[in-house]
Amino acid sequence: MGWIMTAGWLLLLFLPFLVSLFGKAQMPRLLCFVCSVMAMLFGAIPYQAVLPWMFGIAIAAISVRERIRSAYGL
Repeated sequence: MGWIMTAGWLLLLFLPFLVSLFGKAQMPRLLCFVCSVMAMLFGAIPYQAVLPWMFGIAIAAISVRERIRSAYGL
């Protein structure tokens, strides 16, 4: 049962990287991967992984938004 919780936390911590895969540029993917790894490493101490995770999800959201903007000409 413990491995299910671990897999869920890893999925949650790597969510910024997974969202950034929908973007077009390479640099946001790298930045989100680094933020996800930092969140995973800082996740041992409660609430210390929040800042890198939020930074990564913001980069990923902006990357996806820019891809949508360029695709539809908005």
